[in-house]
Amino acid sequence: MRVDDLRSLPLFGDLADGQIAQLVAAGTVVRIEPGVELFREGEPADSWWALVDGQIELSRRVGREETVVGRMDGPGRWAGGFRAWDERGVYLATGRGTVEGRVLRVPAAALGELAAEWFPFGSHLISGLYHTARSIESTARQRQSLVALGTLAAGIAHQINNPAAAAGRAVDELDEALRTLVSSLGLLAGEDVSAAQFVALDALRGELASRPVVTDALALSDLEGDLESWLDDHDVERGWLLAPALAAAGADPAWCERAAGAVDGAALGPALEWVASTVSATALLAELKESTGRISELVGTVKSYSQMDRASMQRVDVADGIDSTLAMLGHRIGGGVTVVRDYASGVPPIDAHAGELNQVWTHLVDNALDAMDGTGTLRVAVHLDGTDVAVRVADTGPGMAPEVAERAFDAFFSTKDVGKGTGLGLDIARRIVVERHRGSIAIESRPGETVLRVRLPTD
Repeated sequence: MRVDDLRSLPLFGDLADGQIAQLVAAGTVVRIEPGVELFREGEPADSWWALVDGQIELSRRVGREETVVGRMDGPGRWAGGFRAWDERGVYLATGRGTVEGRVLRVPAAALGELAAEWFPFGSHLISGLYHTARSIESTARQRQSLVALGTLAAGIAHQINNPAAAAGRAVDELDEALRTLVSSLGLLAGEDVSAAQFVALDALRGELASRPVVTDALALSDLEGDLESWLDDHDVERGWLLAPALAAAGADPAWCERAAGAVDGAALGPALEWVASTVSATALLAELKESTGRISELVGTVKSYSQMDRASMQRVDVADGIDSTLAMLGHRIGGGVTVVRDYASGVPPIDAHAGELNQVWTHLVDNALDAMDGTGTLRVAVHLDGTDVAVRVADTGPGMAPEVAERAFDAFFSTKDVGKGTGLGLDIARRIVVERHRGSIAIESRPGETVLRVRLPTD
């Protein structure tokens, strides 16, 4: 290629012949052939391509399809070379020949050196622009990720706090119940209760386990009053303390009469204390088991959501990931929001980056909850559509304005105030679904309903 071949191109109009000669010497001429790929989207943009003649088609992958986004159809059009100023620059599209011709390919490193030599100030500005933009983007994404993480951490801490507090309270009460149990056994021994009497008393205690628990608050209050009156009539000390425990276990005055017949009069008080403390200890152990089980369940949810100790790419059940996300965001789903799950049977697992997909579900569910502002219905559906797993997240919020829906997937676009929600619109979700999992994501919105549809290939 000669200097005269480039002199007439507007791109090189302001360069001296010597500068054009330097470009030609630094680069190589590449023939353009129809259908032959010259550079690929997402790969390092380590070359600068300047069209001399012919035509190059530029395309990007959108979902599972490749879409033409532009053409280099005039001499002097150029692409790539971003690594001359940005060490992490990549090609924004795939370039493929459509009309035979020639293109000058100059290594990005050589382009950067020539630009710095010819236009030092301009080259400095371009480099600064790249680095400033990338720094702002990185900081913003990191900040929003920290805000989202802090919100989730606060939410899960709130959910763990309730069963943890219940467990602590049960332990304290269990300690008191066990002290009473031991002391009552000592008192029974002091009254010379026989083995036969104790066996009869234990049988009565076991009988309470099969009785239905009184759940109606008014009926339970009446039963406590009847028991307290009976205990007072039989000179049982601390009847006011024994009555609630016995009532909660299902005892009634008739049962107490049978207990009085099983032991001598002086031993009745310690006997009922032993029964009350035993049934209380059993109930407190059940409460402790339930509380610690809930904590364990929440910890398991966090591990499932974060994919701790698991490979990045794995076989994933999409519905399980969504359930983990709903559990993580449980603190945000108040009494005014109804969650409806519609998971079809037979949906196969897919190969996916599980932790990243959970980020997608977090964005979709979080946005839906924000839209409903505490009142409405959140519908989540998972089914198989052809060879794709289709996910539908719908809310009954006010819907998006057309101009908002149109820009929802734009980077940095958000209708939320700083520090509220997961921020950055749906750009993060789109990149994870489209670029990382070869899927697609779309919005359908009208007043009273907004639907986010995600499709993920199974192959």
